[in-house]
Amino acid sequence: METVRFVSLIAATVTMGLVSGLFYGFTVAVMPGLRGAGDRTVVEVMQRINVAILNGWFLAGYVGSLLLTGLALALHVPAGGRSVLAPLIGAFAACVLAMAVTGRVNIPLNNALAAAGPADRIADPAAVRRAFERPWVRANLWRTLLSTASTVLLAWALVRSGQSR
Repeated sequence: METVRFVSLIAATVTMGLVSGLFYGFTVAVMPGLRGAGDRTVVEVMQRINVAILNGWFLAGYVGSLLLTGLALALHVPAGGRSVLAPLIGAFAACVLAMAVTGRVNIPLNNALAAAGPADRIADPAAVRRAFERPWVRANLWRTLLSTASTVLLAWALVRSGQSR
């Protein structure tokens, strides 16, 4: 059972690292790169990204990060692994909060962007961009920070788990 606990912790750390890396990439490269682009370009690019990202690889990592972090926590509770419980609880809480930000802010903004229609047919692309960009970027920063914190806490739990083996 100790091996299963350890593997679940590794898997949670990897998937959370992938998710936090994705959000970080948007924070430091994608959105700053789009900042100087025209309104229609920003709307079209983000509409395309929002469609492309909904694939099995993304969903496996994104949903997997929550499920595997929860699994690692659930497997460590009955084992009495007190040295890893605090960072695992923190990692799970940060993961849930990052997903809450995504669900309450980023996804509705993505849906509103899609509902605006094809970028080349939008009457006022500047208004669509204004309604989307600033709140989306702010929320993405929060989920970047939260998922990064979760990754750090999972790594800490992994180190502590290795020390107790």
